[in-house]
Amino acid sequence: MRFYLRVLCLGLLMLACTAGTGFAAKLTVSAAASLTNAFTEVKEAFVKKNPAVEVTTNFAASNPLLKQIEEGAPVDVFASADQATMNQAAEKKLIDAATRVNFALNGVVLIVPSDSKVAISDLNGLKGDAIKKLGIGNPGSVPAGRYAKDALTAAGLWEGLQSKFIQGESVRQVLDYVSRGEVEAGIVYATDAKQAGDKVKVVYTLSGHQPVLYPAAVIKSSASPKEAKAFVDFLLSPEGSAILAKYGFAKP
Repeated sequence: MRFYLRVLCLGLLMLACTAGTGFAAKLTVSAAASLTNAFTEVKEAFVKKNPAVEVTTNFAASNPLLKQIEEGAPVDVFASADQATMNQAAEKKLIDAATRVNFALNGVVLIVPSDSKVAISDLNGLKGDAIKKLGIGNPGSVPAGRYAKDALTAAGLWEGLQSKFIQGESVRQVLDYVSRGEVEAGIVYATDAKQAGDKVKVVYTLSGHQPVLYPAAVIKSSASPKEAKAFVDFLLSPEGSAILAKYGFAKP
């Protein structure tokens, strides 16, 4: 009898331990591709402070991420690289509007491979024969591409450069094109150029576009809204801001 009691107690103890770990919150954070390096470290810091929360990150261009959320992907936090995409999420009632915050500011730059011999110092230099291929994000789905289009349109160059465009499906893809020398120049975020290190060099900082202001918000359908809100809040905390600054993002 005592043996069976011991077995029963052991079983109950194991069940209790399993139940204790089973209630850990799980978060999926979908974030713009340009946030890959920064958010990887942000996630590690957040989990260290919140060990009961498991965080999975998903990186891609902002528009495809929004589409995934629309189609029912189990996402808890959305961080986009532009206001327009987050506005769409709000219009479709996919986010908890009260949790929306702007957490980072970026810039848009013209880059060339580090070993480039092309003499270019501004956007007008893109018209020359030395630039045969110009990498930009697809303006229809990549915020960096929309910023590039706005800047080139403001400079009166958009239409004339159409034949040179090599469009990427994320800003990181454009960065890879330039890093590998597959295009003579590309337009990416300043933070991406920083991450590429000595593979590329910045030759010009663009203007004529909306501020590159990053918003984040909790998804309405989140199964862990409290923890999701804690992650969004962490982005604005001193520790979160310091990590973002380390990767070249400024405070909004």
